Amino acid sequence: MAVRKLEHVGIMVKSIEVSIAFYEDVIGLKHLENAGHIDEYIKLAFLAFPDQSQTEIELVEGYTGELANEGKVHHVAFAVDDIEQEYVRIQALNLQELDAEITTLPNGSRYFFFSGPDGERLEFFQSSR
Repeated sequence: MAVRKLEHVGIMVKSIEVSIAFYEDVIGLKHLENAGHIDEYIKLAFLAFPDQSQTEIELVEGYTGELANEGKVHHVAFAVDDIEQEYVRIQALNLQELDAEITTLPNGSRYFFFSGPDGERLEFFQSSR
């Protein structure tokens, strides 16, 4: 098979600047670059983890109408080492739609959800694998 990795996940945002700051400050990503588009109204920004840039988050500002509804992503999950520590940290930020508690799956993996600045669902996940 020719598919080798997940390249990036595109997230529609209202403000590139607000979302870059959020993903840097809250998630810990590093802003790699802004990029143009053939549509002059569309702005793109790419972010990745400082020590691992194989998979990126692409922020997309400026799509309107039907283009904005092309596809829906349920959530983007980020692996964490200490789910309790991250839950306390995120709680202190008063972010929207934070789960009331950490969920533990039957296999021992644990997670919680919260929302980004444009309502995108984000998950912090600690695997038991």
